[in-house]
Amino acid sequence: MARYIIGIDQSTQGTKALLVDEAGRLIHRADRAHEQKVNEEGWVSHDPAEIAANVLAVARAVVEEQGVDPADIAGIGISNQRETTVAWNARTGEPLCDAIVWQCSRAQEVCDRIAQREGAPEVIRERTGLTLSPYYPAAKMTWIMENVPEARDIARAGDLHLGTVDSWVVWTLTHGAEFRCDYSNASRTQLFDIEKLNWSTRCCRLFGIDPAWLPEVTDSDACFGMTDLDGFLPAPVPIHGVLGDSHAALFGQGCYAPGQAKATLGTGSSVMMNVGHELSRSQTGLSNSLGWRMGGETVYVLEGNINYAGAVKTWLRDDMEMIESPAETTDLSYAANPASRVYVVPAFTGLGAPHWNSEARAAVFGMTRTTGRAEFVRATVESIAFQIFDVADAMQRDSGVSLAELRVDGGPTRDPYLMQFLADMLRVPIVAAGNDEMSGLGAAWAAGIALGIYPADVARSVAPRAGWDAKMHENDRTARIKGWRRAVKAAIAFAG
Repeated sequence: MARYIIGIDQSTQGTKALLVDEAGRLIHRADRAHEQKVNEEGWVSHDPAEIAANVLAVARAVVEEQGVDPADIAGIGISNQRETTVAWNARTGEPLCDAIVWQCSRAQEVCDRIAQREGAPEVIRERTGLTLSPYYPAAKMTWIMENVPEARDIARAGDLHLGTVDSWVVWTLTHGAEFRCDYSNASRTQLFDIEKLNWSTRCCRLFGIDPAWLPEVTDSDACFGMTDLDGFLPAPVPIHGVLGDSHAALFGQGCYAPGQAKATLGTGSSVMMNVGHELSRSQTGLSNSLGWRMGGETVYVLEGNINYAGAVKTWLRDDMEMIESPAETTDLSYAANPASRVYVVPAFTGLGAPHWNSEARAAVFGMTRTTGRAEFVRATVESIAFQIFDVADAMQRDSGVSLAELRVDGGPTRDPYLMQFLADMLRVPIVAAGNDEMSGLGAAWAAGIALGIYPADVARSVAPRAGWDAKMHENDRTARIKGWRRAVKAAIAFAG
């Protein structure tokens, strides 16, 4: 009997299911988008019920479309958009409000208020490895408790669940039997003590969050419960391999050793470096997190997050109407005037690492009368590489380790102009995965390893790669980086 793993990748733009065979190869994919809710204040939300329905729909579709017997499904792995925060009634299963997406900075006032408490930012940074920010779930949870009256009522009744998307998906797949999240997701909440490996009583108190509202934290490769996909499978199968999407991609990229790094380019971008079993604290504003905890061993990472990576191409298409598809940006970038020095700073919801300025707003610098569509598009594409450069530069200063290469994955890696420009800015080889599904595959492989289906080094044997080497003259590179840094400073200064 054949054995397959379903990898579910619940991302910001939609939900994908990957069907992975006994050799660890991706053989089919099904996906479904969900609504992106953005109001006039820039708040970004998702409907948790829509996400739960889509998880079931794609998991079923990937099996049916390939003609696989549902009885041959051995297990499920899950990767998820991180920091997006869900609140629901544990008794009825009803979400209390739309999920607050990681991009959303509506909880800035919460952070400003906590920052006024003597020593609070330092305590939060010390315990969680994260700089106080509305980016993380802690402040989003506080906002929900202060602005959704039903949440307070349900909390008093003892029925409140607050969690990241992995906990919501696990809860719905197990029909409410399991309220769990993994260590990688817990470490991104700004409520988890990354040294003691438990919910921080001090941080929870600062944010007004009762730990009883939070999920049980479980090893990333442990069994999170059983699911039959709402009756689709003839018998329940275990959910294993649950990780935040960037952590799953690090695992899928085979970055198992300290000093190995990857960048996942999706809606945003996560640049992450494995720093081993000991915590290495950042001095440059990067995040300290748990890469994963498997087999009882903890792996720590340094990470910098970028709010807008692939999303800038969506912006060019949907809002600016400069392109009809993201693929057009490659030809336009090559067609642009080589002498153009336009810089786009895509701070639509503030700037992430290493700047951490949620008040900054998007800006364009360096336009002249001859600046046209191609030059504007190219500058927007280059902003992705510049943001990754900022994080990689900080990461090397923090760790004291020079990058030998950067492994990348995600849809934007199909853009050869962007990949070459990234290699030129970093001056290291860029090594791209053979497909765009490293988050879902990483979770699927972790599940398969836990179930004894795959060898521990499955990522190295299955993932083909392509690469780009630096070509740009150093003087040109230096001038471009200097221009980018001036543009970022100006965008921050404009916000006051």
